[in-house]
Amino acid sequence: MRISPAVTKKDVKDFIDLPFTIYKNDPLWVPPLKSELIDQFDPAKNPFLDHCEYKLFLLKENGAVVGRIAAFIDTLANQYWKEPIGLFGYYECPPDEAASRLLLDAARSWLREQKMTVMRGPWSFVSQEWGAVVEGFEPQPVIMAPFNPPYYINHYDAYGLKKTKDLLVYVIDARDGYQIPERILKLTDRIAKKYGVRVRPLNMKEYDSDVAKFITLSNESLANNWGYAPVTNAEAAAMAHDLKSILHEKAVIFAEDSSGRPIGFAVALPDVNQILKRINGKLLPFGWLKLLVELPKLTHYRMFALGVIPEYHGKAIDSLLYRALYESCFSPNVRMEINYVLENNALMNNTIVKLGAKPLRRYRIFDIQIN
Repeated sequence: MRISPAVTKKDVKDFIDLPFTIYKNDPLWVPPLKSELIDQFDPAKNPFLDHCEYKLFLLKENGAVVGRIAAFIDTLANQYWKEPIGLFGYYECPPDEAASRLLLDAARSWLREQKMTVMRGPWSFVSQEWGAVVEGFEPQPVIMAPFNPPYYINHYDAYGLKKTKDLLVYVIDARDGYQIPERILKLTDRIAKKYGVRVRPLNMKEYDSDVAKFITLSNESLANNWGYAPVTNAEAAAMAHDLKSILHEKAVIFAEDSSGRPIGFAVALPDVNQILKRINGKLLPFGWLKLLVELPKLTHYRMFALGVIPEYHGKAIDSLLYRALYESCFSPNVRMEINYVLENNALMNNTIVKLGAKPLRRYRIFDIQIN
């Protein structure tokens, strides 16, 4: 086995294609859209790469690609974190610790050359696509959620990577008889009246304006969250463009005060993985038609983001947003995966438990010192 950097167009294609070979017979893996994967690694189409230095590596055995890893540095995030942290991601490897060490050593060595002092991961070029599954490997992952076989955790442990943060996932499912607890309904009625808060869905006719409000609220409400770094205008525009075609208006909720000022938001993404599983990551020849027809019918969601400005922290506005989102999206078949919540965010975890959500999955992010 040998490691080589992915430098040619064919190398990058091999890097992107590898999971389709590794997981082709795995019933839990959801093939992502190939076109979106290609765009992730195209600096002209992914503005995250404007402030990212990266290196892709392939692991080959007898001429065949059997593993891969990316090492990268988010320069804007490091400025915000005030730490020289290098990142690794896109890790794929056979069940062989020697192969694993070759891949992780390649990433770590490159980050050492860039003067980083910590290697952290798994991370990706996509917002909130972080961590490795350590608990709850079933059911299949939702949109923009990581996937990995259990033995990857053994690889990370054997290499000396240590837990730095766990990300928790919960689920609520109307098919299991879920209902918002009566005490939450009474609480949120009181909160809405007390603070003069009203909620409303996304207005697609004012999409750009609402996106701008969402970005402002995100940067203000999530600024102190672990792992957060401000989103650039170019990244926000790219994300807004990419998500516009799949969003359900009813699944994006804003909370506004009595003057109409936005004070919080909740975003749930329809789980297009339910469709992608059936089209094998290909829009042609008929995948696009399945997406077009089935997307409006989806009743499974990933709660992707929720934030409340600091002025309203501790006032149960998060509960109000959860309720509004669930009621807006409700159907007898609705299922919502709350993905993810930082393990040390006691306020948010307590709120979710009080709402009656059940633990489903746990992701882990690892660190190792670079010396």
